[in-house]
Amino acid sequence: MSVSPLKASQTIGAALAILGFHRAMPMLHGAQGCTAFGKVFFVRHFREPIPLQTTAMDQIAAVMGSEDNVVEGLKAICSKNNPSLVGVPTTGLAETQGSDIAMAVGDFRKKYPEYNHIPVIPLSTPDFSGCLETGFAKAVEGAINVLVPDAASAGTQPGKRPRQLNVLVNSSLTPGDLEALKDIIEMCGFRPLVIPDLSDSLDGHLGETDFSPLTIGGTPVSEMATLGDSKATLVIGTSLNAAADLLKERTGVPDYRFDHLMGLEANDQFIHVLHQLSGEPVPMKLQRQRAQLQDAMLDTHFMLGMSRFAIATDPDMLNGFSHLLAENGAYTVAAVAPANAPALKKIVTEHVHIGDLEDLEKAAETAEAEVLICNSHGQETALRLGIPLLRAGFPQYDLVGGYQRQWIGYAGTRQTLFDLANILLSLEKGEIHPYRSIYAQKRDDEITHYGMAR
Repeated sequence: MSVSPLKASQTIGAALAILGFHRAMPMLHGAQGCTAFGKVFFVRHFREPIPLQTTAMDQIAAVMGSEDNVVEGLKAICSKNNPSLVGVPTTGLAETQGSDIAMAVGDFRKKYPEYNHIPVIPLSTPDFSGCLETGFAKAVEGAINVLVPDAASAGTQPGKRPRQLNVLVNSSLTPGDLEALKDIIEMCGFRPLVIPDLSDSLDGHLGETDFSPLTIGGTPVSEMATLGDSKATLVIGTSLNAAADLLKERTGVPDYRFDHLMGLEANDQFIHVLHQLSGEPVPMKLQRQRAQLQDAMLDTHFMLGMSRFAIATDPDMLNGFSHLLAENGAYTVAAVAPANAPALKKIVTEHVHIGDLEDLEKAAETAEAEVLICNSHGQETALRLGIPLLRAGFPQYDLVGGYQRQWIGYAGTRQTLFDLANILLSLEKGEIHPYRSIYAQKRDDEITHYGMAR
């Protein structure tokens, strides 16, 4: 039983990934309340209108079968909105009921063949297992399975577009991270095709067009057919290994995989790969950002060295933070993830708990953590522990602009070090307080007494 839940569900993670495609619509297969709660979190985190639909399962569908809800829901969306893509992630209710989402999509194709040109991605994402990260990864894999043709049948050839790079990104990268990532790749002379691209759809901008019921930005679905012509694929996050394997099998495009892009060493490896692929010198701007990060590491090592952190977030982000802290002499003394994943084996800490915020609170208190890194759900935990909170991950509903924060790259890592150092400075850890002699106090008392006597 979870006393103080940490995770966001797989369903929400899958919907988030679908929101990264242009003119897309996620339709959650479950009750209206399941979708409503998800929409509340999205709106409070991004502070943007979020296109989200539901199959609206009721008590009758839960007992008698819910496939008709999927068929008619897809028909309504396709006829009214003509989307370029529809993703259908399941909820715990649909999975418990035994709904076969792939079969329901097949029934939709048979009943309404006039909408065969609209891709539909069926996704089994029960919220009683996994977490946001695993749901996001399943949606990326599902998008590749549905939208990327086999190289032999499509006639694609690796390197046919020598300046195009496929970039698979995990759920821990914010729209701000993705924008910075695209800038880095473009500086090295390439055109990045980010999958999925939340930096275009949920970056927080006022568009010139009228309201749209679909996503107003993101990866164009038509571009997915060109992935096999790219020079290489960059994969950010261990959670995307299955999706990367499928893409490589389909297209034959070589890939380069990175666990995260936090810290000096991780970014050096990433820039080195871009340098090898381009054959050109590393841009001066990136060299300067690296030098700025090195200076920041010197400036902050007095505060970060030997400091103790408690972290609770999804596995890929947890792995990135643990390596960043270890690189700068800090310790991850308490680590909690909402679900098991391969990335947890790479975390720099003695033990990782698979659990919730109650587990985090106990571990952090026992290990005498000084700072907590978590999403907004960790605020009450931080208050009870009496330590500051750095908000990271999803959701962040009590901080404006958290969705746009840049954590990765040389510049993002530099800012993270500054923020962590400033938090530690506020604790006055190891500061030498002014010394006041006992004799000076005695003299002040004598002067006061003499003045009163007069």
